Amino acid sequence: MAQSMAASRLSAHRQVLTLRSPAFTGRMISAPRPAMARLAAQRLVVFAQAATAAPPTEERFRLNNLSPQEGSRRKNKRKGRGYGAGQGGSCGFGMRGQNSRSGKGTRPGFEGGQTSLYRRLPKLRGIAGGMPSGVVDFNVVNLNDLAGKFEDGEEVSLETLTKKRLLNPSGHEAKLPLKVLGTGELGVKLTFKAVAFSSSAREKIEAGGGTIVEVPGKVKWTRAAHNARVADPNYKPKQRVSRLAKKGLAKKKVKKNLPAFISKK
Repeated sequence: MAQSMAASRLSAHRQVLTLRSPAFTGRMISAPRPAMARLAAQRLVVFAQAATAAPPTEERFRLNNLSPQEGSRRKNKRKGRGYGAGQGGSCGFGMRGQNSRSGKGTRPGFEGGQTSLYRRLPKLRGIAGGMPSGVVDFNVVNLNDLAGKFEDGEEVSLETLTKKRLLNPSGHEAKLPLKVLGTGELGVKLTFKAVAFSSSAREKIEAGGGTIVEVPGKVKWTRAAHNARVADPNYKPKQRVSRLAKKGLAKKKVKKNLPAFISKK
């Protein structure tokens, strides 16, 4: 099929002339021009190779063949530190301006004094150091997280969950209480000790014969409650204990026996 297409293109380049004269009447076919014949022969070879070649196989994307498009990334220009760098007196920093002088220059995100982009954009919830809608209030655990981890009659609390490595609270989360959520099913009877329970978790635990023990959470400090607590005659101020003292690593102060000639003031 490719050969027939090339042959038809070759014949199309022939010039057919009709001559009508008293001496001769008929048609004369002129030979094709050399350049056109060479081009037609090249196309014939290309069509023949394409017909006999195997179809190309597409390579699937893998982590080892992913790479950016050629020319889309380039290395940062290396800034020199003197005439020896071969970049002239400015060494790639430019001729004038704050960033061409010695020192730190401008901070990241600085736009010359106008409102920076990170300040023009709206705030995103849950970032920037404690927006209330993004800060968690509980260490949560679902019922399906307990499947196969606890036996019948065992206790589920923040301490047991941490011991079984179902929770790993650290930092701010280490001071948060436990809340039980109701995703999943519970097949054993367990005793739950937590500050809060979701309604679905409470229904599933009670339906399965489990026990719910609500642990009192941390009381929010208020001025009125503090004044009432201090006014109580039986109130004793809480003594501050360092972390080393809680662990038994604090050094005890040893009273030194002073000489008799040193008087204590």
